[in-house]
Amino acid sequence: MQSPDAVRAALDGGLEALALPLGESQRDQLLRYLALVAKWNRVYNLTAVRQSDDMLSLHLLDSLSAVGPLLRQLAHRAPSKVLDVGSGAGLPGVVFAIVQPELSVTCVDTVGKKAAFIRQAAVELKLGNLKAEHARVEQLPAQAADVVVSRAFASLVDFTEWTGRHLKPEGVWMAMKGKHPVDEIAALPSTTTVFHVEHLQVPGLEAERCLVWMKPSIAG
Repeated sequence: MQSPDAVRAALDGGLEALALPLGESQRDQLLRYLALVAKWNRVYNLTAVRQSDDMLSLHLLDSLSAVGPLLRQLAHRAPSKVLDVGSGAGLPGVVFAIVQPELSVTCVDTVGKKAAFIRQAAVELKLGNLKAEHARVEQLPAQAADVVVSRAFASLVDFTEWTGRHLKPEGVWMAMKGKHPVDEIAALPSTTTVFHVEHLQVPGLEAERCLVWMKPSIAG
């Protein structure tokens, strides 16, 4: 396991590689969040990843790699709301809330202990822009989100079907995936349009990552 100084240095290097300049307080929040995940994970099994250095690359930097694309998508939408479905330990929603305080972020998970963890993280990290819902996303009241995001949550068909009513009229879906999901894209109905597949390079991670951007198709 890496020392706290080594983890901080790895985070700094990852942020530099992602061209994501963050202030010292935000870097501290990210590291405190990582420590909270590790602490709660010992009791509540929030994630299968156990080591903090693995969490840094597989969770934190993986989520941070999507920040730049998200902010570009939201460049002309302020204030903006993000709905993170199947959020688990708060990935990527908590990371988005830390990096971009102007965002309103709601994390949804069907597991009560995971929603409770996100609420506790919001309190301890003083994230007034973050809240958590313990619910099935299909049963959640409509959220009017600018972006609905998922990370390893479901197939593209299920993701879009279950969450479509939570999008604003001009809202979009952002699905964080591994390899380019050709078969999942082919299975989408005509009511959903894929308008961009964006490949990501996660610092310290050799595995393939991409974002699938989608929106409801315009009738006619």
